[in-house]
Amino acid sequence: MVRLETPVCDFGTPAVDFTLPGVDRQQWTLEKCCGERGVLVMFISNHCPYVQAIRHKLVRDARDLMVLGINSVAIMPNDTVNYPEDSFANMVKVAHEFDFPFPYLLDESQEVARAYGAVCTPDFFGYNADLELQYRGRLDAAGPKSGDDTQVRELFEAMRQVAETGHCLLYTSDAADDNRVVGGGGGGGGVWGGGGG
Repeated sequence: MVRLETPVCDFGTPAVDFTLPGVDRQQWTLEKCCGERGVLVMFISNHCPYVQAIRHKLVRDARDLMVLGINSVAIMPNDTVNYPEDSFANMVKVAHEFDFPFPYLLDESQEVARAYGAVCTPDFFGYNADLELQYRGRLDAAGPKSGDDTQVRELFEAMRQVAETGHCLLYTSDAADDNRVVGGGGGGGGVWGGGGG
């Protein structure tokens, strides 16, 4: 069954290593992607409308997190035959057009996405310096109105706390009732490799 929201964050789960080709023609590993205080692993695609609507926010947040010692990496896990817009050549174009400040990598076999448990695009996994999972959820509360820049920057604020303390404890369990819990889910995007994203 296809999920359109990310599962609850399994805090402390270790990041999965990988070696994937980037749009810069380099091979990237998890270690190479990490910042001094952690790493944000993002599963995105070119054709997903949810991702298209937040690209400017991804770039903004990645640049701001870099200053805090958190690096970011984007991984594209879609089937490029069924989704030609997600081809490697188009990944190169998108990365240049939006001036991605992070590696944009192709997961052609989808093995890395499966290892992480990615269920949709976008799907975010935030790790501390020890590469322990601290955040799994959405970018912000804008949802279908992804162009709305007035929303609280949930992902950024969570990862800022990770940079400062090594942990994400921003929201209480009460927030889970209205799907606002940082590190707790509510990603809501297209389905990679199979359907909408």
